[in-house]
Amino acid sequence: MKKNKIIKYLSLILTITLITTGCGKEIEIKNGSKVAVEMDEFKFTATEYYNEIKKENITKLIDMIDKDLLNKKYKSDKEENEAVNKQIEQIKSSYGSDANTYKNIMQQYFGVDNEKDLEEKLRLEYKRTEAVKDYIKNNIKDKEIEEYYEQSVYKDMKASHILITVDVKEDATEEEKSKAEAKAKEKAEKIIKELDEGKKFADLAKKNSKDEANASNGGDLGYFSYDEMVEEFSKATKDLNVNEYTKEPVKTEFGYHIILKTGEKDKPKLKSIKKEIKEKIQEQKLSNDPGIYYESLLEFRKENKIKWNDDTLKKAYEEYMENLITNARNSSNMQ
Repeated sequence: MKKNKIIKYLSLILTITLITTGCGKEIEIKNGSKVAVEMDEFKFTATEYYNEIKKENITKLIDMIDKDLLNKKYKSDKEENEAVNKQIEQIKSSYGSDANTYKNIMQQYFGVDNEKDLEEKLRLEYKRTEAVKDYIKNNIKDKEIEEYYEQSVYKDMKASHILITVDVKEDATEEEKSKAEAKAKEKAEKIIKELDEGKKFADLAKKNSKDEANASNGGDLGYFSYDEMVEEFSKATKDLNVNEYTKEPVKTEFGYHIILKTGEKDKPKLKSIKKEIKEKIQEQKLSNDPGIYYESLLEFRKENKIKWNDDTLKKAYEEYMENLITNARNSSNMQ
């Protein structure tokens, strides 16, 4: 970025040049002694005004820098338009159609006065997120990908199940809920005993399963990936051999399941799912460490060779970003 570009954003009234001063690196407005505002006995120069605002307005400067960088790399497209419009509609629907309330929300939470500026801010955040995702994915090591493949990629599985729901009214007491749960579990255990005695799984599913979508098919769920089912269900199925059923009821948010594993495919080759794995790792990194979002933006700006010609601005920027990273991690730890 050229030296005068940062100052162009800040100076609204004067032609500027950049010089280096003796006490710490600092930029200075040409003819800085020129009076910007004056009263009877006082006057304020343009240099005084600039020195006063540059720390307090660091966020505005960062927005300007990012907007310039990101608009070059990430062109607005249909996906971005849909995401931004959806956010605006969600904001409106959350706070009603009252114009004053909507304006107050824009000012209080987004620091803007009108919908056009709100849209621009949301577009900037959308592009920042894209840049963060790309930076994280581009810096994932092959070792991380291989470890994820070994530890978190599973074969597609085929299974049938019998679901026993916990039937209880919404306004039920804790005692009533406990009794209903015990009853459901007991029924599931009884069905497992019937399987042990040699009864057919499909017949028991047709007779007992509360999953209406597949009970008539003997509880057949077809093939599914590990992530398609709730964690408890997938883990229990993975641990079974083909043609083996669970010896204990498997509890999930839906009730109690008896699961029969009926098939299993080969594990996909690493090369064929490498892109998907990188996306999963990127999602995990963002989820596990909120500070990485701001760290990635720091690195993104470094890669674009941002040059600070004013030591005060540079320090304000570094302190601001350090606070964002620290606060993000602290907030996460408190949850």
